[in-house]
Amino acid sequence: MPLSSAPTGSVAAPSQTPEEMTEAVRAFVTKYPEALLLEDGRAIFDLRRAQLRVSAEHGRCALHLWSEDRNLVRRVLGVAVRPGGVLRLSVQRMGQARPQMLELVSEGKRRTPSTRELTRRRYLGLLERVLARAFPDERPEGLRTAMDLERSFGPAYARGVLRRGRECWAVIAVNGAESQATVDGVLTLGVLWLAQLREQASGRRLFQGLRLVLPTGMAATTRARLAWMDAKIARYELFGLDERTEELERLDAADNGNLATRLLDAPNQVTAVAPDGRFAEAIARVLALVPPGTRVLGRWGSEALERVGGDVGSAHKNTARIDADGPVAELRLRSAGELAFLVHGLEFARARAGYVGQSFNRHIAVTVGSGAQETALTADTEATLRERVWALFARRRASGDLRDVLFRSAPESWLASVLRGRLPEIDAALAAEPVYTEVAAMTGGGRSLDRGMLDLLGVTRDRRLAVIEIKAAEDLQMALQGLDYWIRVRHHHLGNVDAATGLGELQQSGYFPEVRLAAEPPLLLLVAPALDIHPATETVLRHLDPRVEWTLVALDQRWRSRVRVVWRRRSGDGLRAISPTGS
Repeated sequence: MPLSSAPTGSVAAPSQTPEEMTEAVRAFVTKYPEALLLEDGRAIFDLRRAQLRVSAEHGRCALHLWSEDRNLVRRVLGVAVRPGGVLRLSVQRMGQARPQMLELVSEGKRRTPSTRELTRRRYLGLLERVLARAFPDERPEGLRTAMDLERSFGPAYARGVLRRGRECWAVIAVNGAESQATVDGVLTLGVLWLAQLREQASGRRLFQGLRLVLPTGMAATTRARLAWMDAKIARYELFGLDERTEELERLDAADNGNLATRLLDAPNQVTAVAPDGRFAEAIARVLALVPPGTRVLGRWGSEALERVGGDVGSAHKNTARIDADGPVAELRLRSAGELAFLVHGLEFARARAGYVGQSFNRHIAVTVGSGAQETALTADTEATLRERVWALFARRRASGDLRDVLFRSAPESWLASVLRGRLPEIDAALAAEPVYTEVAAMTGGGRSLDRGMLDLLGVTRDRRLAVIEIKAAEDLQMALQGLDYWIRVRHHHLGNVDAATGLGELQQSGYFPEVRLAAEPPLLLLVAPALDIHPATETVLRHLDPRVEWTLVALDQRWRSRVRVVWRRRSGDGLRAISPTGS
């Protein structure tokens, strides 16, 4: 369907077929590969750093976007072209009847730097007026948005001080034109701002804590995080600001009982990849494409299902020698009807279950590649696709070339695939299995809770859950992103316990079926190469509530070829953040 066939400026008519809507989205993304996906005017995905898949299946058009830290699935109800490179989408969240609007906008529609700077300057004036009215006994000082690269402060965050004599509060705020991801990052920057002010004060001023001002309706993530900050180190006050009315509303930090989150059932990987399972034939067809000597992982991650031999019929043989530098293929069940095949964390093939025509006969469709390169595996394409897969496997290996885009792609997924079968080397308390990867992002009500995928979820030898957050590049938000997943896993493990079985929601949903999990909060492990751990990460971690037991693990930079821990820091090692009195 050509894009021009949709009515301009309005949502497309219900007569649009799923196939027409799918083709419209694909055509737009092909024309504008650097587009943004907007929700309520805020950018939630940048296609330069995210992936998009749209398909027409079972009489519906399904839209799926994902990035390193976020995941979104919607049913598309209609599409419409708007002038200037904009595609408006009427979509429906799964399980909800009320539709919502999303927009794909081209590069030309991105806000210019001058527009952003003007918005931020105007916001400073508004913020000063609002603070002066809300806190008449305190004086706003030094409000600014100046960039400070040395201390990681960007111009999106307005910061300053509220002062009354020697008693002060650090203030940090974000205007409503910023993205939800920028708003969610405010607490990390606020903690660093408070730490800087306390260090500079040297006892001359007493900083009580941190006040955060966020746009109305965009504070859900920050509220959940604030419930797990250490009140003995600092006080925290959160406010929602309506910039149109200049109304400031105080918000209480959300406890776990108020957490809006939903847990997806764990698909049964064991039966799906079994020799007589529903994907058995598809597995054999895909493994016939990979090079001899490939190690194939399928159940939890540390268990090798097979070593692929050299002939097409040897997908289940254990005869070939494993090359120490050779690739590792993984079978990963993404849902009951979809199995992914990956090489060092990079997907190269996929098997999807569906129905033949209007009947109830099941059919497994196998494709190789992704995006525009996704190709159905048939007798006619098998030889060509085998060549592509062999070329990919040859380039994506530990001794590969850093200049090669296929070698550099998806580094965090590669690191997760390395660690998945070697968790005891990260921490001796961890069991080698079971371990879950890409745990579905426990999303729920609230637009800011469309979170990404939890990297790894494991268990200790004494049956305690372990949330493992992985970064392969420097990320200022590492600590609090890990906290996000810890909060949700804790909620689903300890909340809504079944009276008859004593099992929490997590195990009721099929996770860890062979383990009786301990009734304790999970541990939080944050793992990254030593040189890629942001210097501010430990500062933020020291401000967490002591109930969050965390370990920061630094790896040798050569993690692709070997796993070696360089150093560890733990929450109970006696180090403390600076207190209000400077002690």
